Amino acid sequence: MNPVYHQTKFINSAPRLQDAPPDQGMEIAFAGRSNAGKSSAINTLVQQNALARVSKTPGRTQLLNFFEVDAQRKLVDLPGYGYAKVPESVKKDWQKMIQIYLCERNALCGIVLVMDIRHPLTDFDWKMVEWCEQAQLPLHILLTKADKLNFGAAKNTLLQVQKDLGQVSIEVTLQLFSALNKTGINDIHHVLDEWFKFKKPQPDS
Repeated sequence: MNPVYHQTKFINSAPRLQDAPPDQGMEIAFAGRSNAGKSSAINTLVQQNALARVSKTPGRTQLLNFFEVDAQRKLVDLPGYGYAKVPESVKKDWQKMIQIYLCERNALCGIVLVMDIRHPLTDFDWKMVEWCEQAQLPLHILLTKADKLNFGAAKNTLLQVQKDLGQVSIEVTLQLFSALNKTGINDIHHVLDEWFKFKKPQPDS
């Protein structure tokens, strides 16, 4: 487990892409429906309770939220999409902002798509997959709330999602994850390490 993630700190919230930090270094963005457990997943993998705001009201993440891992690497929490009780025009604005960010942000090196394991591959999830294909971005899927299913059912869902994504033209990996039980943390850290190009520690000779 790479300890650098534990030092992650909030930088700023951007209502528009032009309000974001400079487009340099490397960024990994987290996307997902507003009730999929995205903020909880971010907090769990950085081992901080309140880095990303967790709300009982879905859809509170309405901005691009930037977090600094180190001077060259950032995590980005994209607006949650789905159940938020906002006008349709606002949802369309979020959708447009996400698409512009995915297709125009040069620092972006990968997307983590967060799905509730009980409701995977919604229409929005497929739209995210299409945008990642368009931008030729690698995609990693977190099937969150895996603690809500027994292991057999969770594994079957994982295999079914893997099968459904079989024809996608970009690199897609996926895993089970539970913020409650702290399972799957090492797996997501391994993906982030690869995308961020962290050097693997050399064994003692």
